[in-house]
Amino acid sequence: MEAKNWGRLLAAAENGTINRRNFTKAVGAALALPVALRASLSFAQAKELVLVNWGGDAIKAYGEAYGNAFEEKTGIAVKMDGSGPTEGAITAQAKSGNVTWDIVDADPFSAITLGKQGLLQPIDYSVVDKSKTREGFGWEHAMSAYFFSYVVAYDSELYPEAPTSMADFFDVEKFPGSRAMYKWGVSSWEAALLADGATAANLYPLDLDKAHAKLSAFKEHVVSFWGGGAESQTAMLTGEASMGIVWSTRAKLIEEESDGRIKYFWDEGLLSPGAMAVLENNPGGRDNAMNFLASMQDPAKQLVMFEMLGQGPANPAADDLIPDDQKRHNCVAPENMAKQIPLDMEWYAENYSAALDTYLAMISA
Repeated sequence: MEAKNWGRLLAAAENGTINRRNFTKAVGAALALPVALRASLSFAQAKELVLVNWGGDAIKAYGEAYGNAFEEKTGIAVKMDGSGPTEGAITAQAKSGNVTWDIVDADPFSAITLGKQGLLQPIDYSVVDKSKTREGFGWEHAMSAYFFSYVVAYDSELYPEAPTSMADFFDVEKFPGSRAMYKWGVSSWEAALLADGATAANLYPLDLDKAHAKLSAFKEHVVSFWGGGAESQTAMLTGEASMGIVWSTRAKLIEEESDGRIKYFWDEGLLSPGAMAVLENNPGGRDNAMNFLASMQDPAKQLVMFEMLGQGPANPAADDLIPDDQKRHNCVAPENMAKQIPLDMEWYAENYSAALDTYLAMISA
C-alpha cells in the first residue's frame, strides 16, 4: 500500500470514520512491510507521548534534542510537561486511575522504589540497548539517560589558595565565608561524612547520625539551602555564598556568567545518574514509549543535551563528540569521573524518605 493511502487510512481511524474491525482488515497486508514502518502505522499508536521533566530550560532542550526528531520520524508528538516528576507526584499519577503521563525524568532510586510497587513498567532491553549505557548504570525500571554531579563551586577572588575537598568546604577557619547546600539532602550527607574522614570505599551505607551531627553544628554558616538550580546560581553570583555545593550543570553556567571568577572542581564530586521511566498503563502505549527511550540513546542527541544543559552523556559514544575545549565540563569524562563517587541508588531507594524527614527537621530547627 502506498504511503499516501496509509496516511488516509490512519486519518480515518483517528477521526472515527473507520472502526477498529475494518481498520484491522485493511492493515493485514502491512505484515509484509518493514518493522519500523509497521510500528509507525500501528492503530494502537497514540498521537502523542507526554514526557514530564523538571521544567525551565529542560523544556526546550528535551524538545530540540529528542522530541522534534521523534515526531518527524514517527508522527508521534512528544509533549513536554515541566511540572516536576517527584516520587510523590509519580505515585499520585500512577494511582489516579487516569494516567496522563507516559515518560518521567525520574531519580533512579525513585524508579527502584516505584518499580517494586508495580507503578512503573520494566524497561524493554530488547528495544533499549544496554550496550549504549555506562557499565553499572542501568536499572530494571529506569533507563540511564544522562549524568550530573554535586560539586563544590567557590569564589576564586576570595580564596587565593583554592579549596580542593569536602573537608575544605566545611573548614570555615581556613576558608571563611557563607555556604550554600542542597535543601533535599542528597550530597549534604556524603559531603559531611567525607569532610569527617570517610572514603569512597566506606562511605555507604551512610552514617546518618554522624552526618546530621556535623551538619547541625555547621548549618549556621549556610545562608542558602537551595531547592532548585536557579537558587544556587543566584546565591553564588550575588556573593551571598562564597562557596556552595551545586549541580555541575549549574557550576558550568556560574563559571561562565562570572567570567571565570567562580570556579569549581571535580574532586570528591558526587556523581548522580538521571533516568527515564515509563508509567504503568501509560496512555501513549508501551511500545511507543520504549521506542522513544531507544531514540534518546543517539550520541548526537545527547551531545545537544550537553550543549544546552551541560548534562553528561549516558552513552559513552557521545564523549568523543564533545569539543576539546568543553570536555572539562563533562562529568563523565574519564578523567573527571575518576575523581568522583557515584551516589548509591540502592541505598537511597531504601533510606531516602526517612533520612530526608530527619534532615529537613534538622536544618529548619
